[in-house]
Amino acid sequence: MSSERDRQPSVMLQGIGVIGHAVKTEPHVFTGAVLASALYGTMTVASSWALGWATENAVLPAFREGRATTATLLTAALFIVGVAVLKAGGVMARRTLAGIMQYRMQARSRRAVTRQYLRLPLAWHHRHPTGQLLSNASSDVEAAWAPLAPLPMAVGVVVMLVTAAVAILLVDPVLALVGFLIFPAIAALNLIYQRRLSPLVMKAQQLRAEVSEIAHESFDGALVVKTLGREDAEALRFQAKAERLRDANIGVGRIRGLFDPLLEGLPTIGVLAVLLVGSLRLAGGDVTSGALIQVAYLFTLLAFPVRALGWVLAELPRSVVGWTRVREILDATGSMEFGQARLSGDGPVGVEVRGVRYGYTPEAPVLSDVSFDAPPGRTVAVVGPTGSGKSTLTQILVRLVDPDDGRVLLDGTDLREVAKGGVSAAASLVPQQTFLFDDTVRANITVGNDRHEAVSDERVWAALRLAQADGFVSALPDGLDTRIGERGATLSGGQRQRLALARALVGRPRLLILDDATSSVDAQVEGRILRGLRDGSSDSTVIVVAYRMATIALADDVVYLEHGRVVDHGPHELLLDRCQGYRDLVTAYEREEAGRAALADEEISA
Repeated sequence: MSSERDRQPSVMLQGIGVIGHAVKTEPHVFTGAVLASALYGTMTVASSWALGWATENAVLPAFREGRATTATLLTAALFIVGVAVLKAGGVMARRTLAGIMQYRMQARSRRAVTRQYLRLPLAWHHRHPTGQLLSNASSDVEAAWAPLAPLPMAVGVVVMLVTAAVAILLVDPVLALVGFLIFPAIAALNLIYQRRLSPLVMKAQQLRAEVSEIAHESFDGALVVKTLGREDAEALRFQAKAERLRDANIGVGRIRGLFDPLLEGLPTIGVLAVLLVGSLRLAGGDVTSGALIQVAYLFTLLAFPVRALGWVLAELPRSVVGWTRVREILDATGSMEFGQARLSGDGPVGVEVRGVRYGYTPEAPVLSDVSFDAPPGRTVAVVGPTGSGKSTLTQILVRLVDPDDGRVLLDGTDLREVAKGGVSAAASLVPQQTFLFDDTVRANITVGNDRHEAVSDERVWAALRLAQADGFVSALPDGLDTRIGERGATLSGGQRQRLALARALVGRPRLLILDDATSSVDAQVEGRILRGLRDGSSDSTVIVVAYRMATIALADDVVYLEHGRVVDHGPHELLLDRCQGYRDLVTAYEREEAGRAALADEEISA
């Protein structure tokens, strides 16, 4: 493991690679920012020349002669003000362009990460927690491009360093040599600084992602947390991770608190050394007062370029961690391949499932050799005990995931051969967990179905009637224009399920799959929904994952699963006669109710 770590490029080299990618992406903005920063650096050095000139030509003559000419004072003032205006313009342009570059790279990365999330199959998402994915698209992206804000300044101040060095050498080589002795010390201190800081910053960035994961999980499961009275336990879990993040950030702050004053103090020591030697040379007549002031001022300016370079170097470790985590997403594999076939035609589609096998891990398949047919226009109930693979099967039928083996065919066409968007245009899945957006009823029903043309209100009401939702929607304060809150918070569970069903029906799917999608609806309403679907109010083949006897009895055929395998397939009455496991499962509720009634009668008799 250590050899692998040794082969990794240093944080500095990796950071330079990240910055290089940004520069290649935004060359014009970066060039403009650097030129503006170079203007700022040049004018900063020029201000020392203007100060020196004003000292020699205006200040000292005024002391010697007791007067100064208006022309000399005006020229000195114009020099100083002109340099200051150009310097301010450089600052403004540099900050504006640096911000543009940074925010453009952040926006570009977030779009790329989001597109990758949408491109990657559901099987990939099963392996990655949502909190981590949110952290990748937010804090990791921000960390990756954090050095871009001080970068143009750091590059521009190199011009300042070179210009200042040349100016100092031209004024007095001896003073320049004295002052430059401080630079090896600054370089060594920076090297130690980065080596101490890098691991702490990497740890802090990783902990930020872990804190985000815990927070998202707790917020997403708020209802479970509150109903189980787990608020204190969740708060402690979050607190433990947050305290580790706090300690990591404190460690980073301590290192910065130790080294930043040293980095700022070393140039000051150089200035003091220059003033000490310069005063001796001034007394000996080897240097003028204006030259000494100019050199001393230039050395005071050198502290700022050192700080600017330090800002970039301090952000590099965090940038490398953020970019590495973003690249892991962008380089992730597992995309679905699509063919060119079209599911042409109208009306219900025929479904054929042939030898389907699927597992979230190779060692434990969820489905094994599953085969059955659903003829066009038929209603097929998928029944089985918990964990038998029913929900996984529904995801395979609409190609949210591909089976490891076997095929699913719609009208004889393998789903893998269908063009992109073809399956979603022909098939709709209403999952167990209903999700509604914080928007109007109309927007929630038409979302995804209005890509090519506007969906009329008449079509929306037709879907609502079929889903048995028209009654409560018309009673809402603003009807279709009523906002229903985040996740449909203002509605009951059964109302949310019926709106989700209407959303699937408004697209007029040729295949409709209901994964226990009416579990929160009472049996009478559920019966009316399924009878409407079966009696031709919807031109769909319907596959429904069902548990209630009344629901199952409405199906034309039943597929009974156990342990991921099809144990039996046929009409409900036939399976009741010949399949013991099926009979025990679907009659369990009735037998429990009968037992309770008998026990109640015995208690009354006693």
